[in-house]
Amino acid sequence: MARADSELITRLLSTPLADILAEARARRDARGPARMTYSRKVFIPLTRLCADVCHYCTFATTPSRLDAPYLSEDEVLEIARAGAAAGCKEALFTLGDAPERRYAAAREWLDEHGFARTIDYVRHCAERVLGETGLLPHVNAGVLDEADYRMLRPVAASAGLMLESTSERLLEKGAAHHGSPDKVPAVRLASLAAAGRARVPMTSGILIGIGETAEERIAALLALRALHREHGHLQEVIVQNFCPKPGTKMAQAPEASEADFLRTVAAARIVLPDDVSVQVPPNLNDERLAELIDAGIDDWGGISPVTLDHVNPEAPWPEVARLEAICARAGLPLVERLTAYPRFVASDDESWLDAAIRPAVLRLSDSEGLGRDSRWSPGVADPAPGTPSAPLGPIAAGPVASQVHRILDRAANGAELSEAEIVALFATRGAAALAVVETADALRAQVSGQDVTYVINRNINYTNICTHACSFCAFSKTSSKAGFRDKPYNLDLEEIADRAREAVARGATEVCLQGGIHPSYTGETYLAILRAVKAACPNLHVHAFSPLEVSQGARTLDMPVIDYLRRLKDAGLGSLPGTAAEILCDDIRARICPDKVTTGEWLGVVGDAHRIGLPTTSTIMFGHLERTEHWARHLLALRHLQDETGGFTEFVPLPLVHMEAPFYRRGQSRKGPTWREAVMMHAVARIALHGSIGSIQCSWVKLGVEGAAAVLAAGANDLGGVLMNESISRAAGAAHGQDVSVEDLRAAAAKAGRPLRQRTTLYQDVAHQDGAGPKLASEVA
Repeated sequence: MARADSELITRLLSTPLADILAEARARRDARGPARMTYSRKVFIPLTRLCADVCHYCTFATTPSRLDAPYLSEDEVLEIARAGAAAGCKEALFTLGDAPERRYAAAREWLDEHGFARTIDYVRHCAERVLGETGLLPHVNAGVLDEADYRMLRPVAASAGLMLESTSERLLEKGAAHHGSPDKVPAVRLASLAAAGRARVPMTSGILIGIGETAEERIAALLALRALHREHGHLQEVIVQNFCPKPGTKMAQAPEASEADFLRTVAAARIVLPDDVSVQVPPNLNDERLAELIDAGIDDWGGISPVTLDHVNPEAPWPEVARLEAICARAGLPLVERLTAYPRFVASDDESWLDAAIRPAVLRLSDSEGLGRDSRWSPGVADPAPGTPSAPLGPIAAGPVASQVHRILDRAANGAELSEAEIVALFATRGAAALAVVETADALRAQVSGQDVTYVINRNINYTNICTHACSFCAFSKTSSKAGFRDKPYNLDLEEIADRAREAVARGATEVCLQGGIHPSYTGETYLAILRAVKAACPNLHVHAFSPLEVSQGARTLDMPVIDYLRRLKDAGLGSLPGTAAEILCDDIRARICPDKVTTGEWLGVVGDAHRIGLPTTSTIMFGHLERTEHWARHLLALRHLQDETGGFTEFVPLPLVHMEAPFYRRGQSRKGPTWREAVMMHAVARIALHGSIGSIQCSWVKLGVEGAAAVLAAGANDLGGVLMNESISRAAGAAHGQDVSVEDLRAAAAKAGRPLRQRTTLYQDVAHQDGAGPKLASEVA
């Protein structure tokens, strides 16, 4: 053993316990956002037969005590389906080590069912569970080799193998691992190393109180640390306390003392790298959950609403609500994760997850690589989980870190937040997230007052034929032969003008013109469309042409963008929609819209528009491949341009509607943002843009009217427009319809306890004259 390791063991065992616990807590709290994680899972005990005879185990048994050596496929799927119905995201396959090595009954059953080995049957069942229920398999199948791990990668998001101990003494006669060849430390370490070479996210751990010394416990942790330093594949290390079980040879063996247990837990946090979580099973320690939090843990492992802990059936799972309250009191909100940890899910390095299982992981994950908070997604018919009185849903009370308060105070005083500070706000959960939402609502009231505004407008999407192939877009079509649900079309000028006249007749003050990048369109086409609308409706505000369309129009006329914008303005253009922004980070744009304008080009077009007096909106499309740091960079890019030009009228978060999006259908995208993320985008945008962009609009098309009402309590002040004939979100699968009435919007505002007020595109008041329809206040003598 290296001298440094020996000295570390001495320090960890000789330092007063209170000091070790404090050091572990500090290490835990410095790792990242304040939270405790757990996985909502279902346990599938595929076989209780095992080649080993550990003297503390009640899980393993003999063939004579079982109806069959293995669960059938139907039994496996019945358990998995029950788990999926209960909201589980993980299917934990629990089984003994290679029972076919010991039992003829196991060999015969496998042969009869067409499998050579237990692990082959495991893989088959995992594949069926993944494909038929969407649960992510996690496989605890004992000692495996590299080929086995590689075989599992397409069907299992992670795997596990407890090291338990590096003590060779435990193999001696009368000791815990005597007669268990798979518990030889070198064998288990070799299997864990093989998993690293196969790039499988792994769970491991130590079992304390089975006869090892205090020094040997730390030595086992050091061995795991060495493995992780070489391969980077350990996602969590479990510190599990031995509990004597009746009917075993160790039924009378003493447990580790609470002080020794807590010291080992704290030592794990101090010894292990920061990117490895420390977990303790809560059902084995129900009487000391708060003490374990104080010892530096950050994860509770798997908790099942459906099945027992088959390895410890005498220890029931704690209720998640009770665990949530305990964690909240400690200032560490309880958050659901997936079986693969966030750093393997939300990573630029996609090699940790096999391409075959990545789509299933993405469907269940949020922007941080954690589990989605509900079944809700933008555009679905299901009601949003939040309300105006509780935008985030129920929140357990608890303290809020001083760092969060400092960030909120700086923003409220007009300071520009850093990228790291904005990311920290997006990462808040529980009481801290509620503090962010309440601050956003207070800033909204300060800047925009109590009125909820809206505009009466009509969308005219003049063509859905587009030369671009943005991976998120379900609106654009390439040709009439492509077989899409919505056929390609290209409106003529008279049809566009007629739709504008109809909009005015229905009280619209604005028409929004956008379309695909048609291969025959030039800059003159956009000018002709604009002139047709203005000739038909001279007083109608024309909000038209995304920065992509402007860029394309200027290019086809071989003129600078700013000169083309001047021509558009002279022809009657009133403002530009800030669409085509998506995510203003070129690493994400390269993946979702590689042939579109770059971040710099988008900002250049919008900046030029502002400089010649054409205001624009600003948007973000979120909930697909990007992460919270991309959101922060996007918001800062908008703030910096606004501080220079002052031309943005509003910021509009646009949650991805995933259902018909091509990259989602190919398994390459998440399901849009979670409800929490949708709320936090509006709230954090209000805070990060405070002093620069005063209006935050929410999209009822994406959120639903009820969802939009909830977001009005999280920093939003505007409900956008009635959007007659909205078709882009509908094409993506949104269920909220193409139109909404003013009364619908009024009801949404009323739910938030606020009045509704009509505005113009540029946030002027609208006055009404009997029989004449709405007019601009400036037009009324």
